[in-house]
Order: sequence, then structure tokens, then C-alpha cells
Amino acid sequence: MANLIIVESPSKAKTLKNYLGSNYVIMASKGHVRDLPAARLSVDVKNDFAPKYSIVKGKEKLVKELKEAVSESDEVYLATDPDREGEAISWHLAQILGLDLNKSNRVTFNEITKTGVKNGMANPRKVDLDLVNAQQARRILDRLVGYKLSPFVSQKIRRGLSAGRVQSVAVRMIVDRENEIRAFVPQEYWSLDGKFVLPSRKVFTAAFYGDETGKIELKNEAETDAVIKRLEGASYYISSLKNGTRKKNPAPPFITSTLQQEASKKLGMRAERTMKIAQELYEGVNIPGYGSIGLITYMRTDSLRISEEARQATDEFIRAHYGEKYLPDKPRYYKSRSNAQDGHEAIRPSTVSITPDSIKASLTAEQYKLYSLIWKRFVASLMASCVQNTSKLEIKSRNCGESEERFCLFTASGYSVKFDGFTVLYDLGDGDDKSKLPEGLVKDADLKFRELIKQQHYTQPPARYTEESLIKTLEENGVGRPSTYATIISTIVKREYVERKAKQLIPTELGEAIVNLLKDKFKNIVNVKFTAQMEMDLDKVGEGKEDYIKMLHGFYEDFEENLQKVKKEMEGVKIQLKEDVTDIPCEKCGRMMVVKTGRFGKFLACPGYPECKFTKPFVVETEATCPLCGGKVISKKSKRGYTFFGCDNWPECNFMTWDKPTAEKCPKCGKSLFKGKGSVLSCLDENCGYKAEPKKKKE
Repeated sequence: MANLIIVESPSKAKTLKNYLGSNYVIMASKGHVRDLPAARLSVDVKNDFAPKYSIVKGKEKLVKELKEAVSESDEVYLATDPDREGEAISWHLAQILGLDLNKSNRVTFNEITKTGVKNGMANPRKVDLDLVNAQQARRILDRLVGYKLSPFVSQKIRRGLSAGRVQSVAVRMIVDRENEIRAFVPQEYWSLDGKFVLPSRKVFTAAFYGDETGKIELKNEAETDAVIKRLEGASYYISSLKNGTRKKNPAPPFITSTLQQEASKKLGMRAERTMKIAQELYEGVNIPGYGSIGLITYMRTDSLRISEEARQATDEFIRAHYGEKYLPDKPRYYKSRSNAQDGHEAIRPSTVSITPDSIKASLTAEQYKLYSLIWKRFVASLMASCVQNTSKLEIKSRNCGESEERFCLFTASGYSVKFDGFTVLYDLGDGDDKSKLPEGLVKDADLKFRELIKQQHYTQPPARYTEESLIKTLEENGVGRPSTYATIISTIVKREYVERKAKQLIPTELGEAIVNLLKDKFKNIVNVKFTAQMEMDLDKVGEGKEDYIKMLHGFYEDFEENLQKVKKEMEGVKIQLKEDVTDIPCEKCGRMMVVKTGRFGKFLACPGYPECKFTKPFVVETEATCPLCGGKVISKKSKRGYTFFGCDNWPECNFMTWDKPTAEKCPKCGKSLFKGKGSVLSCLDENCGYKAEPKKKKE
């Protein structure tokens, strides 16, 4: 008989087989095997919120296979992911398979490498019931809010809506930002720059700062012109020149939230996609010479801790490839946030000697980009600081016939790199642009004046949230946890509470209506501080410092009382949204039809209901025609909510594609061209096969 190891994903199972002998059988649970059924509340509120779990639909055969494998095994080890969710999956498996929870049969792997697997198998422990309770408490909380509040919101606004506990707070943040933008009143201000010439004929620019009375803010053109008039005929000299050096330190290695932010910023990768690719890198990639190996440590973490073994290996790598001078005088240690769970190391390459370029051929384009980002950020985090030469100067004016005590002041600053340090590998991209002042600057030296340049400006409203900035704000406010950020954003976009436009997250009318209702009637549900406190309470449950049933009682009793009160207050009240009026006339009465949302998605309806009950399917037409039959190509949605394109003559014509239709025509056959991966334009007529690569941008 062999030993059985149960993991979550088949990919991880494949990688583990590289490191464990034939005495081990490895099977995958493929995520949760038991959960709260979606068709009902599945929580016994009157019996201390006892959850009513059942086998996940479609997993019955897998559970049967796992039970058979358990009966044929000497030992069974639960090796699900090393986080709360993974701990809960192990607990559910133990319950279903009849495993002893008092036995040390839980193993975790921070990295899927030979060392990581060996360490995990050498240190089995019991299933951590505190972590399990924290996960159960979160699941029950979300179920109570979702199943109690969602029907009420749907009744008052639109059928089929959902009011998630943490997602609602995220939508509120986006709505509040939009209201700030609407309420913003631009303020005028002016800048005044002077251009000066050195004896060497080099020209540089300095900005007006003020005069003998101190700093002056130029609020309008009249004030700016007054300064210009005062400077007529003035001469200028360098009144102060300070040269020095400064150090720029590297950023710490990634945690989950910073990885999502940086991948969004530098790679244009959405949080959901980032976590999917990171999961692949963690579970294992087949690399020639290594076999299937996990390339990074576990990617759901809030800790900046680094193992001494990894630190030593990285120091040796830096010394060998960059030289001793690229190592700091003292090893770098980064401090995690005070509320960090610190369950795992920071995200780092599991084997630093496996450089991104050395395995590029074995990775997909996205895997390579993300691994490069993680690898470079980690190695740079242990390197020496960048040293910069800095210079700052002040320029004073002399006006003929005026006292030296009266002057106008201009300032300029700049820097040059003395030693690149960590920036040889990783650019922080923090907007600190290189501006080098010209050589030959000498204190008290006279300057030749060339011109003054005035420019009008207006203060700008706060920027709309992007995925990157929303994740940062959620983390700063303690709302949700890093492992949930990707799901939060994808959920609120999919439910059409928020829409993406040029990377910006903008609330829809529907999202604003939900937030306004919740702010008015359920203040705590969309209160940032209240939600953050709930997260802290869940952390305490995970640490064994708080009883989760007591915590649930504390939340639910007030919530239920308020819900019943609001239901009475709003009896018969319906919140009206501005209907999306189309230019499509009703075929029965001629009124312009409106877009409605029902159980099966959007449809067109006559606004004259109930007098006129005419409806028809909602179709988004494109400018392309079907390459098979010449019909119109329309936009459609898959069962999972993804957009694809098909012919409006379906089912007579079965044409469909994921490529985006365009208005361009094929130069060979005249049919519509479609844009696919890499922006390649293709004719989808099999008899034509025309393709046009995108034009390269000029250097």
C-alpha cells in the first residue's frame, strides 16, 4: 500500500511527482469539494449559525474516488494551499473522508521545489481549526449578507441584483470618488519660468519661487504680469548653490497586493489574470533539466519575511553576476505591516539561479513577463542603494536702482547617477525623472537672461480609481484581504456596478443606485471602518483570540433588526433608474424601446408597459458581416460572461469567433476583417486566409 497526498490542483500534483517516490499517490481535489449550497441560505441562524454543507455539484465521482484511495492507503496527507481557504479545504476533506483531525496529517509547501516539498513532508501538523473557523466565519458572513440583503436590493431597484459584503464597500469607494470629481471646482494658477544662459552657452530653466517676502503663489495672469513687469531690465546671479548626494533604496519584495499593483502598472495585467499566472508559476512549469518545478513561492501572502537560505543564495548570485559593490553594507530586512498574518514568505523566485531569460523558451509570454517582474524585484530588493549626485541652486534678480534687499527668486534642482546600485536591474518607475543641471555653475556667478515664460494652469480633480489604485486603497483601509482583491474587482465589473474605460473604474447608474440605497439604509454594510474592523475580528478568530460564533451573533442581530425595520419603511417603494432609451421603435406601438435586464440578461422592451407588452432580444450589432453567409455579426455573451461574436442568422448559420470585428475589408476578397491576438487582422473566410500584421510604430 502507498501513502496518499491530496492537493488542490492537478498541476501541483504533477510537479510533486517529481520529488516524491513511487510510495506516494497524489490526487487533486480541484478546489472545494464541500460548500454551502447556493440554492438556499444553508445557515441555521437559530442554531448558532450552523452551516449546512453538501458535496459540490459535479464532485460526487471525485469524492468516491478519493474515498477509495483513502481505503487503500497507509497514510493520508492533506497538502492543499497554505492559506485559510486551503486549510478549510483540508478540514472539509478530513470530514468527508473520515480522517482523524487529532492526527498530524496536514502538510504545507511554501514553494514547490525539492527543498520545499522535503521540508513540508518532514513537518506535518494538525489541521489548524482556528484558521478553519476564520474561513467559515467569513463564508457565513458573506452568505448572510448576500442572501438576506440581495433580495431586498433586487426588489427595490432591479431584479437579479446582489449586495456583497466587501464588494459593496469597493463600489462605494468608486462612487464616492466619482462624486468628488463632480463636486470639484478647478482653481486657476500660473507658473513663471526663466531661461538662463551660462558662459558656456548652455541654457537651463529655473522656476519662479517668490521674492524677499517669501514664497508667492501666482493665482492669475494679473499677478504674473506684475512680477514680469517688476523684472524688466533686471540682471541675475546665482545666489546659492548646494551640491550633495542622496541614496535611493530598493522597494521590498512583492506581497500579493503589491504584485497585483505593479503587474497592472508595468504589464497592464488585471489582478485576476495576475493571480492566475502566479498560481501557474507556483504550482510548476516544465523546465528542461529540472522537470516540472515551482518557480515562485506561494503568491498569497502579506509578509515581507525572507528565509535566510534564500537571502544567502541571492547574495551569492549578486556577488557573482554584478560584483561585491552591488551588495549593501548590511543585509536588508523589511518590516511587514502591523496587521500582517505573516503566514508565508514574501513572493520570490524559489531558485534565484533560474533567471527569466534562461527559461524564456519554456514559458508563455505572460508567464515570462510576470516571472521577470517577480525575479527582478526580489533580487533588486537585496542589492545596494542607488547613489545620486544632487544639486540645488537659487537665482536672485538685481533691479537697477533698487536695494539688494529687494529681489525675485528662481530655483532649480537636478541630479545625476553616481552609482546605479539596484537600478541596474529594477526601475521603480516612481516618476523621479533624471534632470541634470549643466556643469559650470558657480556661486555668485552672473547669468545671462534669455526670456520669461508664463503659463496658465488649473488644479485637477482626484483621479478615478484604476485596479492598481483601488487595490492600494483597499489595503490601506484594511478592507478585504489581498487574496480577495482580484475577485472583488472582477465581480463588481461583471455585475455591471462598475465599468472599465481606459483602465479607469467608473460607477454605473446601477452601481450608484445600490450604493446610495445602502448608505441611506444600511450604513455599516458600506462603512469602510466597520468593514475593516470585521476583517480584524476575522484575523483574531484565525489567531484563536476570538470566538467566531460570538462574533457572528454580534453582527447578525443588529443587521437583521435593521433589515426588518427598513423593509417596513420602504414598503411599496421602487427606485427608478434612468432607462437606456434606444433608437429602435416598438413594432406594435412605435415608441422607442428601452433596454431592460431580466433573469436571462438584457432585452428590449416597450416603455408603454402594461398597455404595450412587446419585447425582443437585445442585440449589439458590429460593423462586420459574416464571412459564411453575409449576415450581420453581433456581440454575444457566453455562459461565463465572456464576449464573443456570431452571426445573427443563427442557428441557420453557426459562425462564431473570439476575434474582434472591424469595419475594414479584406483586400483579397472584400469580406470583413477581424482583429485577433497581437492585433493581427485576418479574413476568416477559409478560402481566402488573408492576414495583415500590425504596423510597427516608428522609433
